[in-house]
Amino acid sequence: MNRRAMLKTVAAASAGAVFVPRGLAAKSDWQTDVLKYLETLARPDGGYAWGDQEQSHLTPTFAVIGCHHVLKQTPPKKAALAEFVRTHHPSQLKKLEQERRVFEFQQVQALAWLDEDVSEFREKIGAWTAPLTYLKQYEQHGWPIFQSETGAIRCRPLLGLKVNDLSPAWIDYVTSRRRANGSFNNTPASDGSDGHVMNTWYGLQALRVLRRDEEKKTQTIAWLRACQLANGGFTFAPKPEFGGVDDVAYTWAAVRSLQQLGATPTNRERCISYLHSLANSDGGFGDRPGWLSNATATYYALDALDALGALNDPLPRKSPIAIRKSLPPDLKLYTIQIEAPGTGSPSEAVELARSLRIHLWGAKNAKAEWITRAQSLADERKVPVTFFVSNEEYGTWVNVPGLGTYSHTSDIIAPANVSIGAALGQRTSGVSPAVTWPEFRERRLDPLVKANGRLLWQFGENEELVRMFLDDSLQRGGYAAISTFHFGNPDFTNTEPFLKRYRGQIPFVALQDAHGGESWWWSERLAGFRTMFLATEPTWHGWLNALKNDWVAAIRHDALSGYKTWMHGGVTGVQEFLRARESEWKWWGDKPDELRRPPAIVTLLRAGDSFEKAAPANGTSLRVRCWWETTNQGVPKTQITELVQLTLDGKRLDANEVTTKGPQGNRNDHYYIAVLRELEPGMHSGVARLRVKASGREIGMPFKIEA
Repeated sequence: MNRRAMLKTVAAASAGAVFVPRGLAAKSDWQTDVLKYLETLARPDGGYAWGDQEQSHLTPTFAVIGCHHVLKQTPPKKAALAEFVRTHHPSQLKKLEQERRVFEFQQVQALAWLDEDVSEFREKIGAWTAPLTYLKQYEQHGWPIFQSETGAIRCRPLLGLKVNDLSPAWIDYVTSRRRANGSFNNTPASDGSDGHVMNTWYGLQALRVLRRDEEKKTQTIAWLRACQLANGGFTFAPKPEFGGVDDVAYTWAAVRSLQQLGATPTNRERCISYLHSLANSDGGFGDRPGWLSNATATYYALDALDALGALNDPLPRKSPIAIRKSLPPDLKLYTIQIEAPGTGSPSEAVELARSLRIHLWGAKNAKAEWITRAQSLADERKVPVTFFVSNEEYGTWVNVPGLGTYSHTSDIIAPANVSIGAALGQRTSGVSPAVTWPEFRERRLDPLVKANGRLLWQFGENEELVRMFLDDSLQRGGYAAISTFHFGNPDFTNTEPFLKRYRGQIPFVALQDAHGGESWWWSERLAGFRTMFLATEPTWHGWLNALKNDWVAAIRHDALSGYKTWMHGGVTGVQEFLRARESEWKWWGDKPDELRRPPAIVTLLRAGDSFEKAAPANGTSLRVRCWWETTNQGVPKTQITELVQLTLDGKRLDANEVTTKGPQGNRNDHYYIAVLRELEPGMHSGVARLRVKASGREIGMPFKIEA
């Protein structure tokens, strides 16, 4: 947050303090501190945000309202808060690829806690006649996401919808996910896998709606109690194969489930002590001891304490907020683009790196020869960019028993020209065999890390699954960073808000995930969002050191962000460092919507250059690509500038306009070609005169080429 936003937040916190009733303050000072902490998350838009964000989000807002509900307090500015909940479904930012019904549950439950009318949701949710098959390009079987789908059932009593109106598909779905030991999970129980404590809580709530919560009661209580660890907290299953850490969410889900079944943890006092250990000196609670506070973790902790009958107990201690060492004084700012284009023109990639100030360029799924050619051109032209391997390994499927078989698990980065091992997936016809996570670690992760490469987390909407992967990575190494800004999803933390629990634990990065054949047609994204890192030099070693220390931030500033600057990540001090030096790295002018990017690009083509489209059979030519708006697949859609005149060394050239089309007859490229006579060796200067189509204004763009 910048200084102005921070001052607003502090003012909001001060104003919010007047809403804390005297009786509560006298009864429990630590509860008063919680309410004060929550008000530091209040934002002018009427909602509540994650601690490092200026924009509110539905999920932390839901959690803040839940905290007030547990503490039997009315939140400040209730009317504005209710309006925010109604109008800020995550799909407001961008239409979701598929419904996430857990967000409707958060809206309905939050409004119900506020004693607001929820009837507007009745028709929509009442029309959901069956669980939603998940997209099979992401989960091989199409298994619905249990947390999300049971949200549709959990909403029904809040909306006054009759249980008898539920279709058999819903009842069969819930029944099929229950294990013999009473637990629930994402896959059908027939696969023989165990349950997950969070899915068990969601399943038990659904059974209560169905008036079946007495079924397998004894078995379920025993299973839940077996999830408690020696420190008093709970993990997600008894003796899980990996990722079996304690967590406030697992503890909350277990305690609430036991309460619903009329039971308590085996060691209640130690569980209470564990929850107390999550309290921080800022008034909030973290997901694990020593982690940063956030609204969701605070709600889970309060609700769990309430379920244990310990909400009004004294809080024996609070953990001080970890004070990071000050940033070294010799750090500088650099830009890395992960999964930037790795096909098409290496020359244009180099020139884009120069104009957009990209220091490390991850070439997505590029041939080794392409990276070698691009680096050679960069070195020749003295452009300070290093090209590296940055691949999305399509066709890699990882199976986690009880949760499903998921793709988008293998996005890797590594230095060029090193042996990183083989990808596990294949892009050929058919589906590659799935591997287990232990197999993935051994066969893919180990050789990658030995070659000084790293694994990145791209995407996954199944919270329970993602937690397992990332928690195991924190324990044993694995995913070194989490993606946020993306070409197709403006911000993964908007649709997967649970990722924000890892703030301060795993760095956040932006992911280009480039599509299309040419870097130039991806320049709209390259100019819109990126990852910044702090290092003494823009080398691979400097980047890995920044990752290790979390001196990393993902930044977005483009039309999609409303020309506001969005930022994720970095240890304390990194975002402040970046904002204080904005003039050194920003890619816009005095006005936020004046993005700095080339209006066209001119490339010298030589005979036989296999990477350059329209390279002549003999001699040389100039190719000019102008600025177009493009599709998410890197295809020119709407022309912004057009070539009016092209001159070289003061002489006008004839340039022919070329449009190429794909197999379906759709345009896939557009450029102008000017055939050159023999050029004398050395540097040549030219001007491309361009017209902005919307305004008719003409601009001259100087360029230089070396023959």
